[in-house]
Amino acid sequence: MSATGEVTDRKGRGRRIILWRHGQTAWNVERRFQGSTDVALTETGVGQARRAARLLASLGPDAIVSSDLQRAAHTAAELGALTGLDIVREEGLRETYAGVWQGLTHEEIIARHGAEYAAWKRGEPVRRGGGELETEVADRAAPVVLRHAEKLPEDGTLVVVSHGGTIRTTIGRLLGLAARDWESLGGLSNCCWSVLGEGARGWRLLEHNAGTLPEPVLGDDD
Repeated sequence: MSATGEVTDRKGRGRRIILWRHGQTAWNVERRFQGSTDVALTETGVGQARRAARLLASLGPDAIVSSDLQRAAHTAAELGALTGLDIVREEGLRETYAGVWQGLTHEEIIARHGAEYAAWKRGEPVRRGGGELETEVADRAAPVVLRHAEKLPEDGTLVVVSHGGTIRTTIGRLLGLAARDWESLGGLSNCCWSVLGEGARGWRLLEHNAGTLPEPVLGDDD
């Protein structure tokens, strides 16, 4: 029985991890790099979270874990309200810290740090703005996800509410992809999600950028 009262047959399918990106913020719309800056949802973002929460609640999640930044935590709260599940906030699920890039628009980053930006897009290990490497983000975020996934019941579902860049690196790490290939995973639109399923050889990507009709990807990882 799901949290919404719908009967779901999950027997034998393995565990599922749903990685759900937060709703829209003003900095997303302005194409301003957020990183670990604690930016609030817009009214549109709250509406996105409420709509997506209704869809995700129908999947009967067993647990919810969220970044402690307010744009993710408030998104997670919409699902918590529908399911009655407690939300565990984890600092390790925050977006990439990007130093002096944070607060700059996409155009300003290219103008001021063009070589650094180009190297990042080529898949080279870059401390954007003097901040974290993508592998360091995966080092802190992926273990959090796995720790909570291990607590799931058989065939259970975990919802992880986080940020575009952190979700990309976590998926790459859990799939065993080389870090330089993580860019091949397209970004997530606001309040869309990806689904990983437990297979005989490890985690598999079952869905990517799901949840709505295609929308522009507005965020730090586009």
